Amino acid sequence: MRRYNLEVLGISETHWTQVGQQRLTSGELLLYSGHEEEHAPHTQGVALMLSKQAQNALTGWESHGQRIIITVDFNEEIFI
Repeated sequence: MRRYNLEVLGISETHWTQVGQQRLTSGELLLYSGHEEEHAPHTQGVALMLSKQAQNALTGWESHGQRIIITVDFNEEIFI
């Protein structure tokens, strides 16, 4: 993300299950959404990777299943 100066990166076909977030060792935050069933197949799934600046502007997010990208709300005063 830093190489291309990206603040938000959309990722498809993660093949992860469940919904959650994970902070990477590089400092970015990964928000992900996949199948919600406990023993679901590892197919589909979407994610967003946020830079530190985007994380500071994030006010909330919501999963909409394994195929639809996550609804994210940003505080425009901080982010833009």
